Amino acid sequence: MEGLSISKANKPAESKAVKAAKNKAGKKKDDAKSAYPVEMDPPPEFIAEREEIWNRVKKERDEFLANQIPAPIKVTLPDGKVVDGQSWRTTPYEVACGISQGLADSTVVAKVNGDVWDLDRPLEGDAELKLLKFNDPEGQYVFWHSTAHILGEAMERHYGGHLCYGPPIEEGFYYDMALEGRQVSTVDYPHVETVMKKIVKDKQKFERLEMKKEDLLKMFAYNKFKQRILNEKVTTPTTTVYKCGPLIDLCRGPHVRHTGKIKSFAVTKNSSTYWQGDSNAETLQRIYGISFPDTKQMKDWKQWQEEAAKRDHRKLGRDQELFFFHELSPGCCFFLPKGAHIYNTLMDYIRSEYRKRGFQEVISPNIYNSKLWEQSGHWQHYADNMFQIDVEKEKFALKPMNCPGHCLMFDHRPRSHKELPLRMADFGVLHRNELSGALSGLTRVRRFQQDDAHIFCRVDQIKEEMAGCFDFMDSVYSVFGFSFDLKLSTRPEKYLGAVEVWDMAEKQLSESLDKFGKGWELNPGDGAFYGPKVDIVIRDAFRRAHQLATIQLDFQLPERFDLTYVTGDESGEKKRPVMIHRAILGSVERMIAILCENYGGKWPFWLSPRQAIVVPVAPPFDEYAKKVQEMVYAAGFQCEMDLDSGATMNKKIRNAQLAQYNFIFVVGEKERDNETVNVRTRDNKVHGEHTVSAVIEKFQRFQSTKTIDAEDKFD
Repeated sequence: MEGLSISKANKPAESKAVKAAKNKAGKKKDDAKSAYPVEMDPPPEFIAEREEIWNRVKKERDEFLANQIPAPIKVTLPDGKVVDGQSWRTTPYEVACGISQGLADSTVVAKVNGDVWDLDRPLEGDAELKLLKFNDPEGQYVFWHSTAHILGEAMERHYGGHLCYGPPIEEGFYYDMALEGRQVSTVDYPHVETVMKKIVKDKQKFERLEMKKEDLLKMFAYNKFKQRILNEKVTTPTTTVYKCGPLIDLCRGPHVRHTGKIKSFAVTKNSSTYWQGDSNAETLQRIYGISFPDTKQMKDWKQWQEEAAKRDHRKLGRDQELFFFHELSPGCCFFLPKGAHIYNTLMDYIRSEYRKRGFQEVISPNIYNSKLWEQSGHWQHYADNMFQIDVEKEKFALKPMNCPGHCLMFDHRPRSHKELPLRMADFGVLHRNELSGALSGLTRVRRFQQDDAHIFCRVDQIKEEMAGCFDFMDSVYSVFGFSFDLKLSTRPEKYLGAVEVWDMAEKQLSESLDKFGKGWELNPGDGAFYGPKVDIVIRDAFRRAHQLATIQLDFQLPERFDLTYVTGDESGEKKRPVMIHRAILGSVERMIAILCENYGGKWPFWLSPRQAIVVPVAPPFDEYAKKVQEMVYAAGFQCEMDLDSGATMNKKIRNAQLAQYNFIFVVGEKERDNETVNVRTRDNKVHGEHTVSAVIEKFQRFQSTKTIDAEDKFD
């Protein structure tokens, strides 16, 4: 009836049939957004074929375990307490439950005799047991790895593609997938997350199974990428796979107990990539995600993402007119005057430290014949990452690092033991042929400079030189307010030289780290091909980790370049020096990106491209404002003048604060007559009237001491 409304209370109840029809219509509407259903129906055939092989092998494994005769074992906890158990029966989860159910529920994974271990995997003998939670780095790694498998299962169920790699990364995880005739899109995210929610709700167990290589080749016959992994990477007769729900994947594990442990997750982004990063190989689709054990952590993470977006160095670079990139020179940054000021100030700072620490700066060529890189070993290991040039039927390459050139400089004349240690520093321009998809602002570029240095020394000088390197690093990072973690990266699979030499080098580094006394951890197999190294991971104001500095001990390049020095004894014997590769800032570009985000664009005074600005209260005082600006600038500081006659004084001050000028000098009749300035800061702290000479004196102190909070210490 016209004019008559029906209240919710009196509205007729919908029949089940009507509700079902609406739900179906809603589902069709959702599906139409991506033009694909939430899940493939029927599912891909390979899923059932894969599971058939799993069931057969799993039955054999279960029979084997059932036939194992349990024996008494001792399980030692971190506090020294010993718990009795049985081999092939007692699990870390049962031990955790014996302590407290709360502990068992919050534990992500176990560590058994130093190896990470599934909570439901039976112990096989006496064990030292440690229970890891999400706040432990290894626990976090396992948690995100487990969520990657959930994402992988969802991708199979939604897309039907063939999975490749699905590792945890520094913040979250991703999965790569080969997908024919379709591109992953942001409109797919809700559907992928819907399937992930089902998987979590089902509390699917993560089951581990060791299988023969020949069985695995049959299991993954449908997937050429898994076939490659098995044929090229798996060198043992057996390896492990993990199953959750219908997903079965090659994996070393371990994982959380079941998918229900993943309380909060999100798909964050997607991209295209290449198989194993090779631009000549197949193109894959990659989906990234993040997860946490509770919703509060996810909420905090999202809030941080919002803050991080504001601090993104690419955004700040544009807003503060520091730098930009152009498609005509991808991966190569254009630094504008204010960005160049930061760049040069960082290098000047390191140069001043070089003078104190006995380094001599050198300049070496940018391009070398490939014969140099063959001699150094880089051509065999690094040629694909080098920009190569044909010159008069000879192959040349732009240098991606300085070390081979420094070897030539050491070798250009005979060297005496009295010259050692010889410390060469070089800010030379470097080029690396990074894949276009890997380029990311200033953090991954093709053209960059490093505070690169190489120390040539005797074996008996190694520890003293390493101590000097650590002190140098500690001094610089304290100026920026960074804490850091130290990792000793040891011999990789592909390496140059003899094992005995590597063992000696690693021993020297470990002893030097012990003497430094800051604590360190082992990073097995991640050394450079020519020697072990100490990787320094800094922590910024938000506790984010960044790989910057590296200190590498090298016995190989001196050997390959036949470098020698003459000893001081009567024999005049020639001996081989040791080479130490060392950088503190790492690439200057990457350091600027980190500093941008660490400070949020509020540069400390000594590094700031906008140290001061003079604001006249009215046009009659422009001449005096100009005089002040020239005096401060002549004293060596970045000082500008606001002559925007159309803005009010308050608007000028506000604009200067938003532009992050450290100090704002307001001048009017009183200041002109007294030859002073009225000082305030970007945070609107008013310091009052000061003479120009007093201001310059304070600025000189702030600059020399690298004061971070100059605005607060002005008085």
